[in-house]
Amino acid sequence: MKALVIGSSGGIGAALVERLHADPGFETIATLSRSEHGFDIGDEKSIADAAQAFRVEHGAFDLIINAAGALVIDGKSPEKTIKTLDADGMMAQFRVNAVGPALLLKHFHHLLPRQTRGVFASLSARVGSIGDNRLGGWISYRAAKAAQNQIVRTAAIEIARTHPEAIVLTLHPGTVATRLSQPYSKGHETFTPDFAAASLLKVIANLQPSQTGGFFSYSGQSIDW
Repeated sequence: MKALVIGSSGGIGAALVERLHADPGFETIATLSRSEHGFDIGDEKSIADAAQAFRVEHGAFDLIINAAGALVIDGKSPEKTIKTLDADGMMAQFRVNAVGPALLLKHFHHLLPRQTRGVFASLSARVGSIGDNRLGGWISYRAAKAAQNQIVRTAAIEIARTHPEAIVLTLHPGTVATRLSQPYSKGHETFTPDFAAASLLKVIANLQPSQTGGFFSYSGQSIDW
């Protein structure tokens, strides 16, 4: 099988690559990231060019994982209250965490197999759940992740018409102990990137095409929209 990890230089992305290399079921592990390849998830030309290059070199992928995303952008931390909401900061969150995944789906879903099982998984966050929001705060990040969930849900319905065995979904990796998340992890159970990667790949392996369009936790639990 063949896998592609987008955002492969991040904490979770790198752990996913390592886990996939250790899996004898995958003979090809391709990677894509800003630091390694100059890839820009907010630039449609960058995305389209990358998709075309992978199509020519590899053809279809059995697994595509988008691990690119950001909590802190340009030094701006998540808002604690709507009083500190900033339009530019909010647009930056949407560019990376909603528009980016939408453009990835637009161009990369063509790299999924047409008649056999293929998975496109994008990392979201439980705080993007509207039904599970009981604390408030983090408006821009929450809204961008909620938008991503809707984008993936909608795309899954459309993609199923041409790729009946495809599974298109969003995943919550848990609170992962990385440099960027450390200031916001107080009071939360944290996991190593390796644990998160192993858990996410286990969830992916157990999903069926009938579950396409879903939003799942690292534990395999379905998360409320």
